[in-house]
Amino acid sequence: MTRKERYAYVIGYFEKNAPDAETELIYDNPYQLLVAVILSAQCTDKRVNLTTPAIFHRYPTAEKLSKATFDELFPLIRSISYPNNKTKHLIGMAKMLVENFKSNVPMTVAELITLPGVGRKTANVITSVIDEQPNMAVDTHVFRVSARIGLTLKATTPLAAEKQLVKFIPKNLIHKAHHWLILHGRYVCVARNPKCGECGIRKACKYFEKLKD
Repeated sequence: MTRKERYAYVIGYFEKNAPDAETELIYDNPYQLLVAVILSAQCTDKRVNLTTPAIFHRYPTAEKLSKATFDELFPLIRSISYPNNKTKHLIGMAKMLVENFKSNVPMTVAELITLPGVGRKTANVITSVIDEQPNMAVDTHVFRVSARIGLTLKATTPLAAEKQLVKFIPKNLIHKAHHWLILHGRYVCVARNPKCGECGIRKACKYFEKLKD
């Protein structure tokens, strides 16, 4: 199977079996999604979704959050990984939204990465989920799964993987492909003992091919 055929097989499978794939983070607006994605770094979406309701209740807008003190916000984030840094990042992010962007979440990667706690992955998530821009967020799941399947070759960094994926995935599907790969990695192609027996794309998977040898 050529690389082009592999991509076609994988995309075809997900278009048929997961046409409505979307983020598992719970949010109502761009501000809430930005808070949730910042909190989700090296933390499960499940834990984030348990944590954000109290934050959104107390700080429903960027303006409210920008006026929070560390001691006020930290208790609400205590159960999340790296709570000290994330508390500082959220307050700093909110202040910058108010001061530089009139409290609106910007919709370009270049602008988003100027915000505290926002790297390229987070910026790609925001722009692809909210605005369906053709940006591929590469987290640990996407990085692992795309390499295992053979969608990426010798990609040693998330950016390298991102560049390969956007090159081969049709532009109109890139915003959805992130969710296909992340959910597949979360529930089927898990880090340890991937569930190859129940995987619908194993026929196109280099990892499974090696298992048979």
